[in-house]
Amino acid sequence: MERANGHWAERIGVVALVSVLLGGAAYGWAELRALLSGVTASTALDGQARPGGDTNILVMGLDSRLDERGEPLPAELYEQLHAGDQHVGGYNTDVLMLLHVPADGGHPTVISVPRDDYTDLAGCPDGVCQGRIKEAYGYAFAAAAKRLAAQGVTEKADREQRSRDAGRAAEVATVRQFLGGVAVDHFVEVTLVAFYQLAQVVQPVTVCLTEAAHDSYSDADFPSGQQRISAAQALAFVRQRRDSRHEFTDLDRERRQQAFLVSLAHQLKESRVFGDPEKLGQLVSVARENVATDSGLDLNALARQAESFAGGDLTLASLPVERFEKDARGEDVDIVDPVEIRAAAARLLGRTVPPPPAATAGPAVDVVNASGRAGAAARVLRTLPSRGYRAGRTSNARHTHRTVVRYGRGDSAAAAKLVAALGGGYGVGYDGALAAGELKLVLGTDFREKDGQVDPVPVAPVSPADELSGGGVPCVR
Repeated sequence: MERANGHWAERIGVVALVSVLLGGAAYGWAELRALLSGVTASTALDGQARPGGDTNILVMGLDSRLDERGEPLPAELYEQLHAGDQHVGGYNTDVLMLLHVPADGGHPTVISVPRDDYTDLAGCPDGVCQGRIKEAYGYAFAAAAKRLAAQGVTEKADREQRSRDAGRAAEVATVRQFLGGVAVDHFVEVTLVAFYQLAQVVQPVTVCLTEAAHDSYSDADFPSGQQRISAAQALAFVRQRRDSRHEFTDLDRERRQQAFLVSLAHQLKESRVFGDPEKLGQLVSVARENVATDSGLDLNALARQAESFAGGDLTLASLPVERFEKDARGEDVDIVDPVEIRAAAARLLGRTVPPPPAATAGPAVDVVNASGRAGAAARVLRTLPSRGYRAGRTSNARHTHRTVVRYGRGDSAAAAKLVAALGGGYGVGYDGALAAGELKLVLGTDFREKDGQVDPVPVAPVSPADELSGGGVPCVR
């Protein structure tokens, strides 16, 4: 299945930049701390870090063509990136990785969270309660920006960082909730350009493919086997979105992302970047312009826990995905089983697997087909359980133009939420004949069939045991 609008994989360098922060022992921490003094420090997580013990760091890569101050990049960088200018992209977190650093000195684990996993968004940012996990940041950013503007906050840099802090807090809360209450002690946020600049410093990087790859969209053109690639080729390697020879999905891109991280960590070790003041200075310069961390991140303490990270001794794991669908807006989403997600995260982090939450029955929804399209009600009804609703009955009625959700006493909010889940733009109306907890969705001729998610594409679940180990150059497709 082709997955549209994907730029998330190109920010694989965000985690490698964490290795810059964690691998500075060879350089000298007094000097490194001075160099890193210009990195943006956020108050979004103040007071949330746990004292002592294991450390979990959420790495977020923004789909933004701006730097950390919200300013446009140099024109030559836009030309080199071939990914649009400052008017393209936004504040979705197109890379989400949880870095787990054990307190006992054990090898770190990186858990990749696919950006399109469909889930509840913590706190309903900007009034949106469900969506792709990457969107929590953007919705919260937009809501904060509007609020600050209404309050008369006109200074651009201040408004930008305060809006980003709202996005950071919302994204962290959503990931924490998604993984079953896993603590997030710190975060590292990186913008788009960091990947390319990092690759420029350490190029060439050795990668390995099990088969040849060609994609005219991303300019990916690689033979099979092990090969050394430049920074420009690295961008194509991790941005590949299709292949002229075989099916290529988001799951394949995630493996590319992970494999490139392992190769990059290996390259950082082999080229002794951390012992080269000039190269380390270049990496830190990237961090100053394109990285933000929470203000409580103690680099000295973290380095003592995680020196092995820079050496490539890490495990990278994928979370299970059940299938691909379309959401209410026609966007690609990954459907996941929350119980499986929590169990996988618990196992990977060495936690006790939490029990499944008590079942909560959402409203029951009957679907009436007044659209004139055969089978529309049944197709929509099949999607309701994945949206958190109980599937009711289907029936047919005379054609009507307007789609409407009808509700009984006390269920106006539930009706509005269903309309939002269907992409918005439909009506709601009170129906005294409906009991509490019952909704009736009447499909009119204006109903957008794609909003019913009628064409799910099944894929094989990704096993939680599907992991890569660092320290070498893994081969992937």
